[in-house]
Amino acid sequence: MNTTYQKFEQPEPPGPVRYIKGARLIDVVGERVIQDAVVHVSGRKISAVGTAQEVRIPEGADVIDCGGLTLMPGLIDCHLHTMMFNCLTFHNYRVAQWEITPELQQMYGLFHAQLCFDMGFTTLRDLGLASSRGLLTGHLCAIRDAINAGVVEGPRMLIGGFTSITGSHLDLINPRAMQRFGFQTADGPWELRKLARQNLLAGCDVVKTCATGGGGTDKEEPDIRNMTQEEIDAIVDEAHAFHKIAAVHCFTPNGQNMALKAGADTIEHMVFSDQETTDKIAGSNVYMTPTLLHRTDHAIEMRRLQGTSMFVINKMKSLQSSCFETFQRMHKTGVKIAMGTDLGFDPEMGTNAKELGIYVELGMSHMEAIQSATINGARAIKMDKSIGSLEVGKFADIIAVDGDPMTHMACLQEKKNIQLVMKEGRVFADRRPGHNTKSVVSVSPGDWKKIDYL
Repeated sequence: MNTTYQKFEQPEPPGPVRYIKGARLIDVVGERVIQDAVVHVSGRKISAVGTAQEVRIPEGADVIDCGGLTLMPGLIDCHLHTMMFNCLTFHNYRVAQWEITPELQQMYGLFHAQLCFDMGFTTLRDLGLASSRGLLTGHLCAIRDAINAGVVEGPRMLIGGFTSITGSHLDLINPRAMQRFGFQTADGPWELRKLARQNLLAGCDVVKTCATGGGGTDKEEPDIRNMTQEEIDAIVDEAHAFHKIAAVHCFTPNGQNMALKAGADTIEHMVFSDQETTDKIAGSNVYMTPTLLHRTDHAIEMRRLQGTSMFVINKMKSLQSSCFETFQRMHKTGVKIAMGTDLGFDPEMGTNAKELGIYVELGMSHMEAIQSATINGARAIKMDKSIGSLEVGKFADIIAVDGDPMTHMACLQEKKNIQLVMKEGRVFADRRPGHNTKSVVSVSPGDWKKIDYL
C-alpha cells in the first residue's frame, strides 16, 4: 500500500520587507566571507543574499544598517538544560532541588533561555530534566509553546524528554535518597516505550536517553552500562515512529556503539574514545555534541561553590583531559560535530559561545567552529532546510556582531558585541550605537537576587 501523503502548507503570510547591510557576511555553506553584504528579508524569510552590487536596495526601502558589523546566522546550542539550577540564578543547587516549586523553576527556565537568546542563540535544544517533583517535560514544552505563540520573547526551542532506566545517570542527577514521584524511569523495552510515549504525549521534540554513566553524579562510574541493547533499540524506534529525534548520552566507546546500532540521531558528549569506534561514527550520519564548556576549570569551580560533593568535583576534573583528547581525535577523524554546551548547573547561562573558543584552541578552524553552531547544528536537529545558514528561503535568523569571528572568536562572548539579534525577520535585540537600545533581558548578571532559602 502506498502510504505517501501530500503535505499541505499554509501560504507564508506577507510581512515587512527590509534590507540588512553589513561589512561582511559569513557564508557557512559556501565556506566564504561575503564583503559589503546585503540580506533581503521578506516577512519571516530571506529573499536574497549577496554583495551590495548583487542585491540592490531600492530608494525608500526599510534598511537596517549594521555598518562595520559582521552578519552571520543565528547560533544553535544543541545540548543544554535551561530548567536546571544555574549558578547565575540559584546560589545552591541542592536547595533549589528541594525548595523551589516547579512553577518558579519554569520561570527561571524561560529566563535562562532568554539570556542565551540575547547572546545570539536563536535556537536551543533543551534535553530535559528530572526533579524531585517528577519529569518536567510538560513545563519545558509550555515555555517553548509560549514563545512560539508570541506570549513571551525567546529563542526557538526543541524540548527533550528523559527516557531512561531506574538508577541510570539521568536518574542519579538527583540524590539517591530522594523520594521519586511519578513515572520518571522505566525498565525493559515495553515499559521504556511507554515512558517515551508519555514524554511524546507531553509534547517533546526529542527523546533523550542514556547508554552509560556520566560525570556529574555521586557514586557512579562513567563506564557503567545504563541500558541493554534491546532497551535502547526500543527507545530509538519509538522516537522514530513518531518522527522525532533520538539523542543518546554516551561516555564510552561501548555506549557509542550501542547508540550507533540503535540508529540514534545524535550522540551526546565527547569523553572516552577509541579509533575503531570513532571511525564508525565518522562513517555514519550521526552528529556528536562535545559539551566541553561544562568540562573547564571555571565550570568545575562553579560546581564547587554551589556545594557539589568533592567526589563529583574530583571525577569531573579526572575526566577533563580525556574529553579534550577525544574531541581532537574525533575532529581529526572527520566526525560530524554540532555545538552543545551542557549548560545547566554550570557554567553561566548566556556564555554558550565560549564553547566555540575551546574548539578553536583544540584545533578547529574558525569556520569549522562557526559551522558547528550553525549549519551543523541545524543538520543535527533535522532543521537545516529552515535554519542554520543565511540562504534564500530560510528563516531570517540573523545576528550582527561587532568584530570578526573568523579571526577573533572571543567577540561572540560579550553581550555588547552582539548588537543585533533577529529571529524569523523580527528584531529582538538591537544594541547598535545611536539606536534605541533593545535587549531581550534588560538586566546584567548580579542585578537580580540569587535564590537561596537556607
